Amino acid sequence: MADFDEYQTIKEESKGFYKDKGSKFHAFAYPIVTENEFKENLQRLKKEFHDARHHVYAFRLGADKKTYRASDDGEPANSSGPPILGQLHSYNLTNIMVVVIRYFGGTKLGIPGLINAYKTAAADAIENATIITKRETETLKINFGYPDMDKIMRLIKDENLKIIDQNFHINCSIVLSIRKRDIENINSRLNKIENITAEIL
Repeated sequence: MADFDEYQTIKEESKGFYKDKGSKFHAFAYPIVTENEFKENLQRLKKEFHDARHHVYAFRLGADKKTYRASDDGEPANSSGPPILGQLHSYNLTNIMVVVIRYFGGTKLGIPGLINAYKTAAADAIENATIITKRETETLKINFGYPDMDKIMRLIKDENLKIIDQNFHINCSIVLSIRKRDIENINSRLNKIENITAEIL
């Protein structure tokens, strides 16, 4: 059984394609962790494919998969955005966005045709991606005096923590990457060491 802070996403950008009755559907999948990343990618695609009629999308965020959105972008309601979101559900992916850009081919596809086209294009982009398992992490900064160096380093070694940055002067600090599920335990151990402060960045 997967840990609550583990999730599946894609390693890097990938593309997909589908064609039906002259209409072309170009799909783009991106790994993201924030809504801002989603907006930046979407704006870039809209600029690059400014002559396309529709830029339909869906995204999902967080290990709990509770943040998600889909847009039909002018296509008939629920004919395009939700089928893309459905593929994110089917592949159990999060921290991902998929945009499908349609160039109209002159022949209407009808609702079933649109659902199939957007779903298939999105699935093609996902199939062409490398799916990876990641863990949600927090960045923790610990400030301490030089005399407490041994205690802090022992904690880091015991818990096998990843050091992102460190500064050893009169006032020392270490920045760590910690799995979300381990934060409570780490804080509990840190609270037993006097004269230090810790903060989530």
